[in-house]
Amino acid sequence: MNNTHYISTEVLSLEALQEIISNDKSLALSDEAKVNIQKCREYLDKKMASHSKPIYGINTGFGSLCNVKISNENLSKLQENLVKSHSCGTGEEAPKEVVKLMLLLKIQSLSYGHSGIQLQTVERLVDFYNNDVLPVVYTQGSLGASGDLAPLAHLSLPLLGEGEVYFKGKKVHASEVLKQFNWSPIVLQSKEGLALLNGTQFMSAYGAHIVMKACKFSYLSDLIGTISLEGFDGRIEPFHELIHFIRPHKGQIMTANRVKEFLEGSQIIVQKKTHVQDPYSFRCIPQVHGASKDAIEYVKKVFTTEINSVTDNPNIFIESDQIISGGNFHGQPLALALDFMAIALAELGSISERRTYQLISGTRNLPAFLVDNPGLNSGLMIPQYTAASIASQNKQLATPASIDSIVSSNGQEDHVSMGANAATKALRVMENLERILAIELMNASQAIEYRRPLKSSEFIEMFLKAYREEVPLIKDDRILHYDIEKTVVFLSSFQIEANLLTVT
Repeated sequence: MNNTHYISTEVLSLEALQEIISNDKSLALSDEAKVNIQKCREYLDKKMASHSKPIYGINTGFGSLCNVKISNENLSKLQENLVKSHSCGTGEEAPKEVVKLMLLLKIQSLSYGHSGIQLQTVERLVDFYNNDVLPVVYTQGSLGASGDLAPLAHLSLPLLGEGEVYFKGKKVHASEVLKQFNWSPIVLQSKEGLALLNGTQFMSAYGAHIVMKACKFSYLSDLIGTISLEGFDGRIEPFHELIHFIRPHKGQIMTANRVKEFLEGSQIIVQKKTHVQDPYSFRCIPQVHGASKDAIEYVKKVFTTEINSVTDNPNIFIESDQIISGGNFHGQPLALALDFMAIALAELGSISERRTYQLISGTRNLPAFLVDNPGLNSGLMIPQYTAASIASQNKQLATPASIDSIVSSNGQEDHVSMGANAATKALRVMENLERILAIELMNASQAIEYRRPLKSSEFIEMFLKAYREEVPLIKDDRILHYDIEKTVVFLSSFQIEANLLTVT
């Protein structure tokens, strides 16, 4: 099997991106991409040789210094200075898997031939990706408007033999890795620094990473919610197709169908019920989970468009003989989508915590806090506190970043998207959701044991059997921190077929 992905102008789907990552594929530029890059660079070189007027970012300063003309002999130094001066990120380091995605998406964007980059510069980025040379990128520093300037500057520093990288598990200076591979530092030509730094690849990498994982958490929310429904001795009627066909939101219909499939063959769901209705956190699973599915699908469309786009500035159009300065680096579409994603994921966590609360309430013939001898044992009393704390933190993190803006660059950049902040917040919300779901699974799996000898469906029983091999039934009080952590690992390692990860 060919384990190489060729960068080309063909649409790169998020599913294809997931396949590249999952199968650890190497990258290579297609012949088409090489021609696009070379033709654009040759055009720019010829233009600069015969053109004396200022062209933004190519022979001028940057931002509010756009009216400062730079002499031809200083164009290379201008680009080098740009990368160094903009490398002022701080805070936590971006996750390595996100940085690797940043490399891939920057290569993809540069390959279309509208950026004026040298072929050897893009090929070095490919070398970094293929050899797991991962630049150290910081989470703070981008306003998400002139692109992700600071993060992309740190991504680009190793091209010059500067900055730090992770290589073979160690953080080292980039110059050491260049020596090891016998690579010479890249000498940036006109516009190259701007092509590298302008762009939305920090936001895009976070967004793509989150979307790919969010589809799994949407599935797990349905599955764990169904196990809670069984543990709570809930009713099947709210999942009847007739209800959802008269309010046919795609996510809602899909959720109801999925829950029914999970319950197929269950003895618990068909037993006679003494209660007429269930609380909303059970009865409205299709409506709430479904709305989040629809939101994830919208965000997926936004990021599919973005990862197949050119987002630096200015852009070069050979056919029309124009170099046009615009604003494709502005992250507003991504900022709004990332805020929407954070809200959608926070809501999955919110309703999950409410199901946990209902399960420990001592109703429906369940013991208080789902343990024998409550009083002597506190059982699952306090994990609900933990879930509530995390759910509330998610509410705080879901406050939109995209409605904020702050003037920068002496007023030249007077409206910014704050998409980078939206990105890092959305990832935190997703990580929090995983822990809330882990706590719900602890409670739901415990509750089902009080429904014995009745059994749930074959699928759910198999899932619970695998879970019990990692996290035993709680019979007496023990340190539940370890149970939470083991459950998180279990959910993280749980494999779901790719066709089940389509949210709508």
